[in-house]
Amino acid sequence: MGILKSLRVRAALSTSLAAAALLAAGLSAEAAEDTIKVGILHSLSGTMAISETTLKDAMLMLIEEQNKKGGLLGKQLEAVVVDPASDWPLFAEKARELISQNKVSATFGCWTSVSRKSVLPVFKELNSLLFYPVQYEGEESERNVFYTGAAPNQQAIPAVDYLMAQGVERWVLEGTDYVYPRTTNKILEAYLKSKGVAAEDIKVNYTPFGFSDWQTEVSAIKDFGSSGKKTAVVSTVNGDANVPFYKELGNQGVSAEDIPVMAFSVGEEELAGIDTAPLVGHLAAWNYFQSVDTPENADFIEKWQAFTKNEKRVTNDPMEAHYIGFNMWVKAVEAAGTTDPDKVIDAMVGVSVPNLTGGFSSMGANHHITKPVLIGEIQDDGQFEVVDETPGLVLGDEWSDFLPESAPLIADWRKPMNCGNFNTETGKCGGAAASN
Repeated sequence: MGILKSLRVRAALSTSLAAAALLAAGLSAEAAEDTIKVGILHSLSGTMAISETTLKDAMLMLIEEQNKKGGLLGKQLEAVVVDPASDWPLFAEKARELISQNKVSATFGCWTSVSRKSVLPVFKELNSLLFYPVQYEGEESERNVFYTGAAPNQQAIPAVDYLMAQGVERWVLEGTDYVYPRTTNKILEAYLKSKGVAAEDIKVNYTPFGFSDWQTEVSAIKDFGSSGKKTAVVSTVNGDANVPFYKELGNQGVSAEDIPVMAFSVGEEELAGIDTAPLVGHLAAWNYFQSVDTPENADFIEKWQAFTKNEKRVTNDPMEAHYIGFNMWVKAVEAAGTTDPDKVIDAMVGVSVPNLTGGFSSMGANHHITKPVLIGEIQDDGQFEVVDETPGLVLGDEWSDFLPESAPLIADWRKPMNCGNFNTETGKCGGAAASN
């Protein structure tokens, strides 16, 4: 074969291969568009797996239920699950993978605030949506994030108000050492002092993630509570450190009658791994408990236990937050007629869907939702008896009224303001405490 003929054959072959590759790529893209992909970004290993694995399962159930209804925009939903393994930098890598490689239309995930803070730049850069289902410290409002868990005014502040009404005068603020407990306790310290609590009646302590040797800390709590004044622990201890913490409380005979513990990160799932007998009477503040008696909740529990094929599987508050957030996303996508993030963001504000406690939760212009606040008392079966609740729904407050640098700030993501930290004193977007 001559050189020119050989070159012509090679060129023809190269053109054919290129055409075939383009055709395959086109078919692949077409196939990819047959489903709407939904990212699930929860730790399935590491210290937070005790809390987050259930949220992954809950999302799989919600997606399955939506597909039974016909999917969304005429397409089936496809779950894309990744494991950031309780590794905060890995959360950002996995978020980028979900958005850039897997082309998800929205992501439901994170538990700790440090994991949420890790992924925020990724969602902003790539203009994708994150639905965050866990109570957090506030002091934030991002355009690409929808906060379906509780802000401090939907959990921490009402919990302290309840304890004050029970005669508590001394306060132990016990937390895991990261942003959520530290910021929440900063707000609580300011709030307690505004209510006349003296600085010497407030004790603050932090321990690392996964902390297990609680003897010294529990002894210190007992000593602080021995002054003769009614004392309570407000706990922002997170993850699997709760198991040895509550066990040591029982070992040292710290009863709810002596020093009640009010937890913000302990729900039915965490109690499932603990002998609850010594903990009866201790408290938790959430926006949902499995024990809530409504038709919507009964239906949710029945579907959950059927999905998991386990009638002993419990539900909890962050699961309800995903339930609300997922249904809000579905409704907004249907209203927008597309999964385009900019159009969905605009459609989200004002969306209202049923919650599991009776009634409807709505998405505010600050990307936080309305929720009831419930105080629950631990029972010996690992469930909570509701002992107090707000008379109506409370909208999450993104910027605390009790921190001077935050008090003037508001968020409103509607046009023309379109701002997460508008300073009402200066009339400008971009307050001193701004994170965006």
